[in-house]
Amino acid sequence: MNQNWEDRVAAAWAAFDTYPEERAHEFRALIDTLVAELPDDSPLGPFEQACAWDSTGHSDKAVPLYREALARGLDGYKGRRAKIQLSSSLRNTGRAEEGVELLTPELDAPSDELDDAVRATLALCLSSLGRDREGLSLVLGALAPHLPRYQRSMANYARALVEPGV
Repeated sequence: MNQNWEDRVAAAWAAFDTYPEERAHEFRALIDTLVAELPDDSPLGPFEQACAWDSTGHSDKAVPLYREALARGLDGYKGRRAKIQLSSSLRNTGRAEEGVELLTPELDAPSDELDDAVRATLALCLSSLGRDREGLSLVLGALAPHLPRYQRSMANYARALVEPGV
């Protein structure tokens, strides 16, 4: 889509916090109005609608829309966001295993600013499945580079949680 449309979507999201819970439907209607400007087969439409449903507490309604956006070819940065958000929504709806399956390949994807979000969301999915050590390992591994000291120690501790004998 064009930059004007992207700017209007960004402005809508920037105003999201001004919508109290009882007016969440108004925010979703705003997103729907913007989506109506897109070509029918655009992956951006279901992605933005999924984000709106998800952000207003309806993970169940967001899941099929994230899947549709990805099926329509949403890729790149927004595609990665969709995978993270879909995994979180799957976890919220009792399908954490699907979230793990979706996000695990993202650990090997080209690095970007979403790497820590991938690890945090994957850790939550793992925890929901009783795999807390694996989740903690991911979180410590993501945190270690941001620490002012102890980066090497924390990275080693993260590995030791999942690799016996390390």
